[in-house]
Amino acid sequence: MAISSIHTVVCPVSVKLGAPARVSVRRSLPFNVGEWRGGVSAISGDRPLVFAKAKQRGESVEEEDRVPIEDQLVVDDDDDDDDDDEPFVHFDERDFAGTESVPVYVMLPLGVIDMNSEVVEPEVLLDQLRTLKSVNVDGVMVDCWWGIVESHTPQLYNWSGYKKLFHMIRQLGLKIQVVMSFHECGGNVGDDVHIQLPQWVREIGQTNPDIYFTDRAGMRNSECLTWGIDKQRVLRGRTALEVYFDYMRSFRVEFDEFFEDKIITEIEVGLGPCGELRYPSYPAQHGWKYPGIGEFQCYDKYLMKSLKEAAEARGHSFWGRGPDNTESYNSTPHGTGFFRDGGDYDSYYGRFFLNWYSRVLIDHGDRVLSMANLAFEENCIAAKLSGIHWWYKTASHAAELTAGFYNPSNRDGYGPIAAMLKKHDAALNFTCVELRTLVQHEDFPEALADPEGLVWQVLNAAWDANIPVASENALPCYDREGYNKILENAKPLNDPDGRHLSCFTYLRLNTTLLESQNFIEFERFVKRMHGEAVSDLGLLPRTHETKLE
Repeated sequence: MAISSIHTVVCPVSVKLGAPARVSVRRSLPFNVGEWRGGVSAISGDRPLVFAKAKQRGESVEEEDRVPIEDQLVVDDDDDDDDDDEPFVHFDERDFAGTESVPVYVMLPLGVIDMNSEVVEPEVLLDQLRTLKSVNVDGVMVDCWWGIVESHTPQLYNWSGYKKLFHMIRQLGLKIQVVMSFHECGGNVGDDVHIQLPQWVREIGQTNPDIYFTDRAGMRNSECLTWGIDKQRVLRGRTALEVYFDYMRSFRVEFDEFFEDKIITEIEVGLGPCGELRYPSYPAQHGWKYPGIGEFQCYDKYLMKSLKEAAEARGHSFWGRGPDNTESYNSTPHGTGFFRDGGDYDSYYGRFFLNWYSRVLIDHGDRVLSMANLAFEENCIAAKLSGIHWWYKTASHAAELTAGFYNPSNRDGYGPIAAMLKKHDAALNFTCVELRTLVQHEDFPEALADPEGLVWQVLNAAWDANIPVASENALPCYDREGYNKILENAKPLNDPDGRHLSCFTYLRLNTTLLESQNFIEFERFVKRMHGEAVSDLGLLPRTHETKLE
């Protein structure tokens, strides 16, 4: 649900380009950020921008002539009368023409393949794919659900629907990013389909519920398997690692022609809930609501055994327990003894526990990505991190801690993850690159969120480790405000090393995206991601909905 990412400035004019609607999300941020805005936002005021109105008139603009963005984005009532008839609102907007091309992929709907492994409404989908191709989208992302492919019998895989789908995609000249989805679909905000874990796995879970992540109250979470059974032969004679490897190897063999023809460009390996490398610390089905801190998920018997062994090895066997003063899913950091400023998170025991908890996460990623590299034989693999940006402005970063990211204000929690990914030549996919800190503050000031700060930290940790960084939006995005923020993060201004995203994946293909004005904005966004010039730089169509706020 996660997580993904950075963020910025909202202007005093809202230019609504159509009725944005919430749609299904695979991932990470399971909350509503107010009413999703269709407004225009300025790019950060401390960065040089293109003064589009002057450019349109052929004038040159000196730096000292620039006016505050608040003044630039209002309808200019003092212009000559001819301006009253102009069909555009003028505002500052950075020019990305000639910049590095960043490929754009689009996630296909969650339920594009049904439980019988058939393509759902193939003719409708084919028309939609043609529409994407018409604006030079590079490819699509497809979830290959474990719960569909290996549903009834261990090691009996049904790839038939995916084969039909991949042939459709290849015929149109599109590339494919594939997600090995070892998690359950459903239960998160926007999820419009429900795909459980394989039936034979759920049967095991009925007699051994410890195969699932468990919270302090003993509630089980069936979104994915606990990392405590990675090496335990509890899945009908196989370990979880062996199950993941067999599935991935079956896919590699079945789709060999698509690898050989370079149609499949990347495999994103599911490492936890929503496919992300994190603990399921904020499950909506257990009553979590944004911006709750979440809860630690280490109380199955396998992880508790690991914790006790780690405590004994440290020489403090009484540390072999979870903290007892973290309160509940919807608590605030300052309402707990563990996460409050000066709390137990920074005690000797707290540092021991959090080191162990985060190490279990990194070790799981390490093991599964090792299996992925064996299965996919030098093809590009990737892992996804969620953008846990709420409570980022506090000392403990409580929501990140319960999710497994040991990233309090006095410690870098993402460098070790990036180093692990580097070990396997894996790319990092990070979420929430469209979110702006100021908007978060306006909608949920109590959350002390800072998505922009988080994105900056994570992207730089990955770039410093010299691994490719991809990204996706966390929430539905149809407006120029969100697209401009994505572009800023995809191609940082004046980066001395010229760093940029390796690709961007848009969430998600749906009928709202394909509505006329929304798709015009999307096409414009794709052009700018590709480094192409646009004819309406800094211009937005005037409509009767354009208004001062």
